[in-house]
Amino acid sequence: MAAKIHHHSNSATSGIDPALKPRLKRRSIFEYAAWLACGLLAVGVLYSVSTNPNFKWHVVARYFTHETILRGLMLTIFLTIASMALGTLLGLAIAILRSSRVKPVSIAASLYITLFRGTPVLVQLIFWFNIAALYPNLTIGIPFTNIGTAVDTNALMGPITAALVGLTLNEAAYMAEIIRGGFSSVGKGQIEAADSLGMSGAMKMRKVIIPQAMPSIIPATGNQVIGMFKETSLVSVLGVAELLQSAQLIYARTYETIPLLIVASLWYLVMTLLLSYPQSKLEQKYSRATSALPRRARRIFHTEPEGAAR
Repeated sequence: MAAKIHHHSNSATSGIDPALKPRLKRRSIFEYAAWLACGLLAVGVLYSVSTNPNFKWHVVARYFTHETILRGLMLTIFLTIASMALGTLLGLAIAILRSSRVKPVSIAASLYITLFRGTPVLVQLIFWFNIAALYPNLTIGIPFTNIGTAVDTNALMGPITAALVGLTLNEAAYMAEIIRGGFSSVGKGQIEAADSLGMSGAMKMRKVIIPQAMPSIIPATGNQVIGMFKETSLVSVLGVAELLQSAQLIYARTYETIPLLIVASLWYLVMTLLLSYPQSKLEQKYSRATSALPRRARRIFHTEPEGAAR
């Protein structure tokens, strides 16, 4: 009897029913086998890559910070930032036109999106580079008057200009759909409430639609930035000395093809990782802000319940 009482007192003093204690999830033998197989595969790949003399890692190290490579990297970053900035602004305008209730305007925006999303960006880049074959000269001025000036299209549309125009116009079509999708995620009740308060279109866009659409727009835009950075490699066909073209110019002279391609690939990988970090931070910021949006909307529309906690 004393032994039973002693056992009962121990379970009572613990305060937790053993049946209610959380049980650790046991790893299955298949998971251990998968870890072992992946580890052996990784070790094998690393050993093969590090010991294979054909990779010529000393050549990779020598050209990784070469002046020509760094100059091409800077041009790649410039094309990425400029194309994304201009493409986002143009995409915002196209998204607004696409959402317009005026049918001709909405149809024109839809045709633009269909055209630039439905054709390869490489074809578009080559087309803009050769636009002078269609329009050797362009006249900029006031229509139906003699006021204007002629522009030599062949001189104007150089390789970098053609690359910037082609990437921007293509990116605008994708950003227009991303932004329009973000606008569609905003509840109709919020828009109707803004209309009932007599908000102007610009104020409604700034105060209601854009803040609530950002959590949907940011992740897709971040992916577009990373995609654009890698997509700039296509402009090498125009003779633009971006990162890939810079590597090609070197191995055309030294015949070190594989090491120079590894150099370009490593820089693309490094920049992709660097771009992924601010994207994740922005996603976290706007995901935290999403929970506060209904409360913010109530303050805007003056519908905050009395006595609500501030």
